[in-house]
Amino acid sequence: MKPQKIGVVITTYNQPKWLKNVLFGYEAQRHTHFTVIIADDGSGQPTRDVIEFFKARGKLRIEHVWHEDKGFQKCQILNKAIAQTDCDYLIFTDGDCIPEPDFIGLHEALAQPGYFLSGGYVKLTTPVSEKITETDIATGVIFNLDWLKNAGQPSSHKLWKLIKNKTIKAVLNTITPTKATWNGMNSSTWTADIKACNGFNEDMQYGGLDRELGERLYNHGLKGKQVRYSVNCLHLDHPRAYDNPETWKKNYAIRNEVKRTGRYWAENGIIKTSAAETSLK
Repeated sequence: MKPQKIGVVITTYNQPKWLKNVLFGYEAQRHTHFTVIIADDGSGQPTRDVIEFFKARGKLRIEHVWHEDKGFQKCQILNKAIAQTDCDYLIFTDGDCIPEPDFIGLHEALAQPGYFLSGGYVKLTTPVSEKITETDIATGVIFNLDWLKNAGQPSSHKLWKLIKNKTIKAVLNTITPTKATWNGMNSSTWTADIKACNGFNEDMQYGGLDRELGERLYNHGLKGKQVRYSVNCLHLDHPRAYDNPETWKKNYAIRNEVKRTGRYWAENGIIKTSAAETSLK
């Protein structure tokens, strides 16, 4: 069983420059049968202008899901995107993550019923992020280790994710001590399984909201497939004003409760339900 219709859900909020580079990355995909679903958490006109620019180019099938800016509501906009799509398989990433040329094709090839894919990313420094051009993305040169080092990216074992040898990649996926978790920058699974868990928990704010979904997918019976060395993207650097300790503390409490109870259904998810209705889930 393979996906019939793939959607890549890209979250964004007022980062039009980075979103433009990301969409250039999707134009450069070798596998072209997919829909771009932009889950926009209330961005202004500059972001809308970028989306219209790519729609006019006609290389991508784009759906723009937007709601009014009322603070950090990433889970809410993601649930709206999930609820309205007719894609049977969804890849989740962010509007600051440029996909490698085989990103979509690899997600499709590795998709498996009963599993979600836990992909990887390489976080770039701000200076390197700023150097990347449309031509660099179109040619795929930014995924070359020598190019990144020459551009100023520090050498690190994290760059091993960009090696080309598939055998070595497979070995690294097997021996890595990192657990296969749901990562918002690069994860995918079947739409039906996400809906079976009622999507993202809208009680979650920044800090672990993606992991919480993965923990509920595990509770629902799915397994995580570690592909962090096989499927990658480049994470462009930028500040995060919405990151704060209190939010992390609240989110950790929610995640601990999910682990303690083994529940998989998000009461405050795509469908709004009462505690009594979810007592058996």
